[in-house]
Amino acid sequence: MSRAVPITQDQLPISAWSKIVPIHFGQCDPAGIVYTPNFFDIFNTVMEDWFSEHLGIDYHAIIRDRRIGMGYAHAASDFFIPVLMSERLDVFVIVKRVGNASYTLNLHAMKGGKEAVRGEFVAVTTSLETHKPIGMPDDIKTALVRYEAAQEGFVAVAAQ
Repeated sequence: MSRAVPITQDQLPISAWSKIVPIHFGQCDPAGIVYTPNFFDIFNTVMEDWFSEHLGIDYHAIIRDRRIGMGYAHAASDFFIPVLMSERLDVFVIVKRVGNASYTLNLHAMKGGKEAVRGEFVAVTTSLETHKPIGMPDDIKTALVRYEAAQEGFVAVAAQ
């Protein structure tokens, strides 16, 4: 397996949405470094905010009202440099692929313009009644495809 290569912030498309995430004491281990599983929580929170704040789709209403799940069939991450308590990450969302019942997102957590952590998530749209895959609703698919198109030919890099 080859090691993933970190990118710099200037390599990301200008159109990529991002969220500043402050790192708090409770997210860190005794050494003051973010505890590895907490990155998945950070990434998930950023994805929820991206849906609501940028795509204009209420993430919680998808689950609560529409009864559509968007759970992960795959989640992976690469770690490049440590992230410490009281630092701030700028987490960018990239749409890598949009399918009929799933989509792939790459999240790039940048620290001082350098990639600290990269996450890759394959989410599958499911019925929360049957817990089986369903076709992606048109409004979600349209928003994802539009965002992907705005990335100006950026080739998403995979978590290894």
